[in-house]
Amino acid sequence: MSRTLRRLAVPAAALILAAAGCSSTTSKSSSAPTTAPSSPTAPSSPAAPPTTTTPMTTTPSPAPTTAAAAQITIDNFAFSPANLTVHPGQSVTVVNHDSVTHTLTAAGGKFDTGDINPGKSATFTAPATPGSYPYVCSIHASMHGTLTVG
Repeated sequence: MSRTLRRLAVPAAALILAAAGCSSTTSKSSSAPTTAPSSPTAPSSPAAPPTTTTPMTTTPSPAPTTAAAAQITIDNFAFSPANLTVHPGQSVTVVNHDSVTHTLTAAGGKFDTGDINPGKSATFTAPATPGSYPYVCSIHASMHGTLTVG
């Protein structure tokens, strides 16, 4: 192995070993981290700058009919949940999982997301007046639901 290749291989191996020891789980290990042994024939190289990793977290899906959820998903040409209860003035996010554009438009114009492109989302504010507000997709009239403000 050439000297130049060895100079690159040792730090690369140490980096790979360090990365392999990283985990996205929350369990803690009591073992000390290991480092690659240095070769007596290879000159030492400067240490790589430390990297910071953020653990991957997932957020469980909240119950779709509670006021805390404040989210409506569009999937397979349907609103889910079709009936959602929120507080007056609460923000509601609408996420479009379909491959076509949709809207969420209240009868009487109390709220309207406008066009929501595939894979995108829009947020609107629930009316301040308690009541039931039927809504549709203005592009696909067979899609409908009710927002209850209470």
